[in-house]
Amino acid sequence: MHRTKVRVVEGVLDANDTIARANRADFDAAGVTVINLMSAPGAGKTTLLERVLPDLGDVRCGVLEGDVQGSLDADRLASLHVPVTQLNTDPGFGGECHLDANMVRSALGDVPLADIDLLVVENVGNLVCPAEFRIGEDARVMVSSVTEGEDKPLKYPLMFRTCDLVLVNKVDLLEHLDYDLDLFLHHLDAVHPGVPRMLVSARTGEGVGAWRDWLRERVAERAAAPA
Repeated sequence: MHRTKVRVVEGVLDANDTIARANRADFDAAGVTVINLMSAPGAGKTTLLERVLPDLGDVRCGVLEGDVQGSLDADRLASLHVPVTQLNTDPGFGGECHLDANMVRSALGDVPLADIDLLVVENVGNLVCPAEFRIGEDARVMVSSVTEGEDKPLKYPLMFRTCDLVLVNKVDLLEHLDYDLDLFLHHLDAVHPGVPRMLVSARTGEGVGAWRDWLRERVAERAAAPA
């Protein structure tokens, strides 16, 4: 029974990777940089996007918003006058707690790839499943709020191990919390040594400029890459 389960999981992930490569081909053809933005619920992904999207200058950005139900976050981002596509996992996908490559592919017909340079996929808030499924992205950004505690890299190592950048959010609250930032960073290096990290505050805007520059650099790298 154990071997059967392993084969089933491998089959699911292999199928996902095949579709992710198809997504990647479409993104490459359109010249679009894709960021998979992941975190636990309430870590501040949407608020960070509200902070950074208006400040991207000539980078044309779109958002694919993943939620189990509803469109509250998509409605907030749409007010910034960027193209936002809502992707709910409840109807048709069983209410999954993550986006996989097939879900993203099902929504690409509504994403104006020809009109954008950067697509941010705001994944469903969860510290487990999103890390397991590639969607054809260029990079993964993990948001970890200081309100979640220092132990999260040890409890959810795959999420932190598979990301390309960690945004430590809500640092404006540090003076009010019993939170050891150095201990969190120690745990982070234990599971993903040297991964880039930035200290940010979605509420005050602290550090968000560095993330904006990081996003712009990813877009510039794609523009400079051979066709």
